[in-house]
Amino acid sequence: MKFVLIDKITALTPGKSLSAVKSVSLAEEYLADHFPIFPVLPGVLLLEGLIESGSWLVRHAQNFAHSMVLLETARNVRYKSFAAPGMQIAYHVQAQTLEENASSFIGEGICGDESIVEARFSLRHFNLSEENPKMARIDGQIVESMRQRWNLLYSE
Repeated sequence: MKFVLIDKITALTPGKSLSAVKSVSLAEEYLADHFPIFPVLPGVLLLEGLIESGSWLVRHAQNFAHSMVLLETARNVRYKSFAAPGMQIAYHVQAQTLEENASSFIGEGICGDESIVEARFSLRHFNLSEENPKMARIDGQIVESMRQRWNLLYSE
């Protein structure tokens, strides 16, 4: 399954920081199992919201140069509270480094006035065609798909 954990990009300082929001809905599939009587967004998906936010900052800063922007490391991850249906998470990420093939960030997720997740993480960015030139077409399709999603998430 593919989960999209960013509903809207709310602020952007190109190459430096990005803010986004995620509204948690009871209709989200994973809440049926996590947990049926006390549904909350799983911690790994809270972290994924930060990772997606950092990924969008990389894509924008590098003009969508890479089809793949993936988590390399996550450190100092602290889960402080829960996100239940009806809550909105505000994600804030700040780039520490943003290089051609690697980047690092600090990020925080906040519900209301309460910090619920914090992390330091790094991403690596690449194209599939770097390993297999036959994948160039797939890279192009992924990049185009990401550009289209960007246009839905952020309006300048």
